[in-house]
Amino acid sequence: MIKIKKEGILLKPTKNEFENLSVFNPGILQEGNTVHVVYRAIDKNHKSCLGYARLEGPTKLVERWKKPFLYPKYKYEKLGIEDARLTKIDGIIYMTYVVHDGKNAMTAYRFGKDIFKLKKGGIISPQFTYNKVGKLFGYTELKDDYYTFKSYYTDYVGKDVLVWDKDGFFFPEKINNKYVFMHRILPDIQIAYAKHLYFYRTKEYWERNIKKLANYVVMEPQRGWETRHIGGGAPPIRTKYGWLLLYHGVEPKNQGRIYRAGAVLLNLKNPTKVIARTIKPFMSPEKKYESKGHVNNVVFPTGTAIFEGRLYIYYGTADSKIAVASTNLEKFCKEILKNKV
Repeated sequence: MIKIKKEGILLKPTKNEFENLSVFNPGILQEGNTVHVVYRAIDKNHKSCLGYARLEGPTKLVERWKKPFLYPKYKYEKLGIEDARLTKIDGIIYMTYVVHDGKNAMTAYRFGKDIFKLKKGGIISPQFTYNKVGKLFGYTELKDDYYTFKSYYTDYVGKDVLVWDKDGFFFPEKINNKYVFMHRILPDIQIAYAKHLYFYRTKEYWERNIKKLANYVVMEPQRGWETRHIGGGAPPIRTKYGWLLLYHGVEPKNQGRIYRAGAVLLNLKNPTKVIARTIKPFMSPEKKYESKGHVNNVVFPTGTAIFEGRLYIYYGTADSKIAVASTNLEKFCKEILKNKV
């Protein structure tokens, strides 16, 4: 069994207007002993922005801003900015995040050498309606669940809704001289390779990708605890055993969905190839702060840091607070390897 130590709550909502309802789903960037935390904050009007905190070591809070780190500015993000993920490639920081205009949920990014001076990169997920995507699905062999989610969003949100593509982030290094973008078109986790970042902003690129989407699926739901869908969690970590990816799985219940966390090792040269995968979740909503909140029964890992061989996992709890868990990285990987695919 994988042994996880729940270190407890790291951040709670404050009286600051932009984060007086919830704080959760932190993006993490480790620079030596410093850990930057860029988290989702919601106000009482249910509008999301990003907040900022800084840690020294894995858990010692030394700074927290009283104003937003990033606030909605553009039309496509008027309802909010959500769920940042942070990676660094060749000295450049890339922050991906979800933008929501009240109907459409897409992935955008910012980049730069200084986390406090990130430049706007724009939307990088496909900007197609579900009806358009449904036609592109027909070029490849995809399971019926893709069409089920297409019908769900067009019926529930509207016929002109764009495909919801969330949980997007970059691998921390290029593979075969290409950027590797992990994302999620329900219900699976997919990868998109591109030599240049601007490719992700073009319709031609995404038409070609979605026509062959079955070739880019990394993981599908397999177990009961991830029946509804899965999604990427924290950006991958390079280990000698493969890319370590933490992800979330969602189980549907009449009383509400349950979010749990799993882990997988991916081939270093071909991350569409799964080496090993946890059968059971390594983390579930058990503590009160994980089971009761703005959305009950949620653990949602979105960032990691490593100190003295120990993996620290930063996650959202019940869409209300931010918590930390830890485990021995070497033992964690070896336990996953017991479940080779």
